[in-house]
Amino acid sequence: MKPPVFDYVAPWSIPEAVDALGDPSRSAAVIAGGQSLLLEMHLTRRAPDLVVDINRIAGLDGLGVDGGALRVGALVRHAAFEAPHAVPGPLGALFGQAVTNIAHPPIRARGTLAGSLAWAHPASEWCAVAVALDAGVALQDRDGVREVAARDYFLGPYRTARRPGELITSVRFPLLGDDTGVGFIEHRRTHFSFATVAVSAALTVRDGVISDARIGLANAADRPVRASAAERSLIGAGAGEPLSGRITDDHLFGRAGRIAAEQDASPVAEPYADAGYKRQVVAVLVGRALRQAATDQRARAGHRTEGPR
Repeated sequence: MKPPVFDYVAPWSIPEAVDALGDPSRSAAVIAGGQSLLLEMHLTRRAPDLVVDINRIAGLDGLGVDGGALRVGALVRHAAFEAPHAVPGPLGALFGQAVTNIAHPPIRARGTLAGSLAWAHPASEWCAVAVALDAGVALQDRDGVREVAARDYFLGPYRTARRPGELITSVRFPLLGDDTGVGFIEHRRTHFSFATVAVSAALTVRDGVISDARIGLANAADRPVRASAAERSLIGAGAGEPLSGRITDDHLFGRAGRIAAEQDASPVAEPYADAGYKRQVVAVLVGRALRQAATDQRARAGHRTEGPR
């Protein structure tokens, strides 16, 4: 199918872009990678009057550390995070695990992290990571720039706090300390399907005790959610010994998984996964992601103890 007729502009600067987006007489859409927008337009589920292509704007492809946080520009492609050491420390490891679950190489070569947050699909890997890590979304319009915390940004399927006329210019992720381990895992029907459920986890361990836990769930509700109840069950608990094999119900991670499924998740039924099935998947995957994070944390602690060789 062909999309409805629309106008197209390709500004060279952010002020030009937000000026085009701010025209109240037109419905406008931003295109960076276009992997979601173009499909929706061809299926006539989206029919913007104006498409604003931001690919020519210099500086939006910036990726770097700024004041203890990673700032990801609006044009940074998914594939950028596949490169080793593109992002420092545990945060880079988490990004590297998450990105391999996104679609396939051609999509990762064009799609952007900021675009995923703009689209706000409930199954988006980046949205779950953003909520888990308390990311901040920078939004700019004709009046200036504001930052919205990820916990307040997602309002529902494809719905966000981004106002008409605003452009996402960057996303800020706090860096994770060296005493933090990370894990990311998802379940899906086929290799290229959307996630049935995905889990992002980060565990900070100090003196053998879990001092911080961050768990983000994708497709476990109508928006990405942070598993706060499950996190609280972990804080102050002993990290324990390395765990292999099945995670039992009475294990710390097994209990956290059940709490996430029962208290944090509000799954929406889909054709191949009803709400009860999704809760079971949440319980299992949270436990496994936490085990990954604990294993990663021990490996980092061991490396610091041994020192470089």
